[in-house]
Amino acid sequence: MASIGQIIFGSIFCSMIFLIILISGLIILILAIAFSVSQGTVETSTPSTVGNLEQDVVLDCKFLMSGSRKFDDVSITWLKDGLSGVVYDYKNKAPQLQGQNAQFNNRALLFQNEISTGNASLVLRNVKLGDEGVYRCRVNAAKISGTVSVNLRVAAFSAPTFTIQTNGSLTADAQRWFPLPEVTWSSQSGQLLNSSSRYSNNSVGITRVVSLLKAPVKADDTYTCVIQNNVVKAVAEATVTDNKVTGRTYFIFSGASTKALSLHILLAVVFLYFVLDCSDWLMVKSTSSL
Repeated sequence: MASIGQIIFGSIFCSMIFLIILISGLIILILAIAFSVSQGTVETSTPSTVGNLEQDVVLDCKFLMSGSRKFDDVSITWLKDGLSGVVYDYKNKAPQLQGQNAQFNNRALLFQNEISTGNASLVLRNVKLGDEGVYRCRVNAAKISGTVSVNLRVAAFSAPTFTIQTNGSLTADAQRWFPLPEVTWSSQSGQLLNSSSRYSNNSVGITRVVSLLKAPVKADDTYTCVIQNNVVKAVAEATVTDNKVTGRTYFIFSGASTKALSLHILLAVVFLYFVLDCSDWLMVKSTSSL
C-alpha cells in the first residue's frame, strides 16, 4: 500500500521530469536557432523531384548565411545512395572527378559560376531510368557544414497537341509518356466524355498517346484532357473557337517522400508519453493506498 508520502514523491518526480524535458527542449531549440543563424544552412527546395526521361534535370541544393556574402573556399560532394564512388566532387575551386562513378561521366555538372553565391545544385544530363534514387548534397564552406537529400524519380511526359478532325471530333497527341498513362476527357462542367486512346512505343519504350474525343466539339467551349500515370499528371485544356483549337497544359507530380518529424512534434510526443506514464503511475499508487 502506497503512503501519502510516496504519492507526493511521485508527483514531484513527474514534475521534475516535465521540467527537465521542457528545459532540454528549449535549450535544443535555442542552440538550433543559434547554429542556423551563426553557421548557416544547407537546404533544398525540392526534396523530391521528377526528371523527364532523356532530358536534363536539376537537383536543387543551396547553402545560405544571414546577410549577403560570397564564399571563396567551398567543398561540394554529391553522392547517390547504394552507389560506389561520387556523382560529382568539387574542391579547391575545381572538379575532382577521379572517384566519379562511370554512370555519371560527362553527364553531371555544377553551376560553377554560381558556387560562390551559394548554389550547389547538380545538373544531370540526358536522364535515364537508372538514375532514379536518393542523392545527397554535402557542403563544407566557411562556417557552413551540412547535407541534404533529394529523391529523384524518372518518367517521360509531354503536353499534348490538339487537332479538330473533319467530322468535328477532337484529338490529343502526346508524344512522350512513361510509364503507360491513362487518359480521360471531361466537359467544362466536369462531366466525363466518351473517348478512346491508342498507344505506340518507340525503340526505347517511350509511349506515344493519341486520344480521340468522339463527340463533336462545340465552338466557344473548353474540354479537358487528363493524361496521368503514377508519377505525373498532365491537365490539358483545349478551347475551341471558329474551327480552331488552342491548348494549355500544366503538370502535377505525385507527392514528395514522407518527411521526418520536426523537433517540436518529437518533443510533444515525448512529453505526452511521460505525462501519460506518470498519470498511470499516480493512479495506480492512489488506488493502492485506498
